[in-house]
Amino acid sequence: MTVRRLSAGLVAAALFTPGLAACNASGTPTAGSSASPSVSASGTPAASGSAAPASGDAKQALLASTREISNGNFRFTMSGVGSTAEGRVHEPTQSAEMRVTIGKPTDDLFMKLDLVHYKPDSWVKVELGGTTASSVPGVQKLNLGKYQHLDQTRIKGNRNLGFDFDKVDPAGSEVLTQGITEVRQTGEGAYAGTIDVSKAAEAGSVDPTVITALGAQAKSVPFTAKLDPQGRLSEMVIQIPAAGQTKAQDIRITYSDYGSATAAQKPPADQVVEAPAELYNLFN
Repeated sequence: MTVRRLSAGLVAAALFTPGLAACNASGTPTAGSSASPSVSASGTPAASGSAAPASGDAKQALLASTREISNGNFRFTMSGVGSTAEGRVHEPTQSAEMRVTIGKPTDDLFMKLDLVHYKPDSWVKVELGGTTASSVPGVQKLNLGKYQHLDQTRIKGNRNLGFDFDKVDPAGSEVLTQGITEVRQTGEGAYAGTIDVSKAAEAGSVDPTVITALGAQAKSVPFTAKLDPQGRLSEMVIQIPAAGQTKAQDIRITYSDYGSATAAQKPPADQVVEAPAELYNLFN
């Protein structure tokens, strides 16, 4: 991991970006890891014991499975090699929270972020660890362990620190499902197939450098998906093959608590400070 600054897309996509995975003990980067109709095309549940739907029906079920996400009331997780994220989105209160962990405490550089958005305000708490943490530029002024209040004019359009309530899905699953090239139903609410991740770069879940390294393989990457009993996406696992310096890895995205997620909590006032210039420099 570079200690000069962190590259774009850290919060939504760092999980799956090779250069953002925490360094290992030797100092070399490890591979880095972003109510719908029911599952039948007719909009009614498939009858028990009936044949699995055709590929076209299966794809339509997956496309429909992401509609509830746009309502902005859910919990989510994302994970890749060496990194995890979890959080919630609550559109009714225009609030969201994401907790990101990159690396392990035993790595050269370990990072934890807690981002809270409660429109019109945003805060981030940064924790650093590892032998190279002291080399991060401006580390003495980063107010580590405090919630740093962010200037909205400085984070607008910044995928690292900002949150767009017009695009509430951190993983971009709607875009991912649109990239499906082949799919079949493998069980009740279970699907498997291939996805063209070259068309899914804008989702933020697959880093463009990974897509480039995959070359022609990017057009046919295996995936599995699960829908809940209401036909809503509950899990997607993209099985990225090894390519270049990127190790084979699974990108796992989950959704839960549709319609019943709670509002994010604003940090206590006594734990809040204004973010210094060094923080913005680190995430730009």
